[in-house]
Amino acid sequence: MTIRVDGRRASVRCSAFTLLTGLLALGACTAGDGEAPAAPSSSPTVLSSPGPTALPSPPPSAPAQTTPPTPESGETVPEPTGTAVTLTIGEQRITATLNDSPAARALAQQLPLTLAFDDFNAVEKIARLETPLPMAGMPPGDDPEIADIGFYAPSGDLVLYYGDVGYYTGIARLGTFDDVAAIEAMTGPFTVVVAPA
Repeated sequence: MTIRVDGRRASVRCSAFTLLTGLLALGACTAGDGEAPAAPSSSPTVLSSPGPTALPSPPPSAPAQTTPPTPESGETVPEPTGTAVTLTIGEQRITATLNDSPAARALAQQLPLTLAFDDFNAVEKIARLETPLPMAGMPPGDDPEIADIGFYAPSGDLVLYYGDVGYYTGIARLGTFDDVAAIEAMTGPFTVVVAPA
């Protein structure tokens, strides 16, 4: 390459490497805003037009836990809330638990009770309560499960469910009892003493 400077000719040899090094140095000085240029890399530099920058992929996360954690050694599992009671029929004692609903708490305050039960529709045993339970704060009705203790507000009956009855307005679920077969096996009127455990 030949360059004319102040009327004189000077011959300058320049290689592509020299030109590329000068451009990179110039770019580092103008883009760094006073910062020191980065150390040259031993691998070749590839210049490309600006475009969208691909972000690095995030590290893989731990797989989601599909089973609930089990208590570690020494930890206690909270017990269900409610009131433990017994249903005594002659010499037989059945354990039961009243839930923490307003109606169940009102029943627990009346205990102990001696009640005359009889069968109704071959799915439940019923006994009239002398003092009806309050329904304030209770759902308008319910679909009790087998082994549920319930209260049927329209008639004021305490109910032991041993069969499926479906949903009825006025049913309040009060708790559960443990021996469905024993309750189902009772025929005719029978007496149950309901007492705190």
